[in-house]
Amino acid sequence: MNNENNLLPNNKVFLMGTVQSEPTYSHELYGEAFYEFFLTVPRLSNQNDIIPITVSERLMNEADIKVGNKIAFYGQFRSYNKLVEDHSKLMLTVFIREFADIEVVADENPNTVELSGYVCKSPVYRTTPFNREICDVLIAVNRAYNKSDYIPCIAWGRNARFVRNANVGQRIRVSGRIQSRMYTKKLSETESEDRTAYELSINKIVLN
Repeated sequence: MNNENNLLPNNKVFLMGTVQSEPTYSHELYGEAFYEFFLTVPRLSNQNDIIPITVSERLMNEADIKVGNKIAFYGQFRSYNKLVEDHSKLMLTVFIREFADIEVVADENPNTVELSGYVCKSPVYRTTPFNREICDVLIAVNRAYNKSDYIPCIAWGRNARFVRNANVGQRIRVSGRIQSRMYTKKLSETESEDRTAYELSINKIVLN
């Protein structure tokens, strides 16, 4: 990522993609309104990730956030808890800190993330039916005002083997991309529901 302005060093995101939905009001904090929308970001595999985005009303006049328009920005991968059917659910979003000039960043990787934090749950290692190795890691990333973001990450192959024995509380640095993944949640013996998970797909890990 070339632009370090307005970014916290332990949580850096760059995204470039196409606006998929119109911004809708989300919440207000200290008199500042925030809006949410979805961004379609291309993968090298010609598939797309559809990622939830949060933007302050104070930044919205700096970019034309309309369906079909292409935008680019620097920000942070954040989490928050939302009450859903009497249960607290971890929600993920990319918080925009600064818009980028599309022409200037046209050749950049459209989906890059760098996080530095702590392992906050024991990693879960498994293999797929096709013997592909996977390891799920939940990372706590410190934010201002004594807050933290809890970011689910997924490692593959050698990275999965490397991180599976990481200890809770261990310092970890990862880089990769944000991915969206569809899955089916079984609600009962007769009911199921299609849902979308968001996570950081890791391509590099450093344990301290």
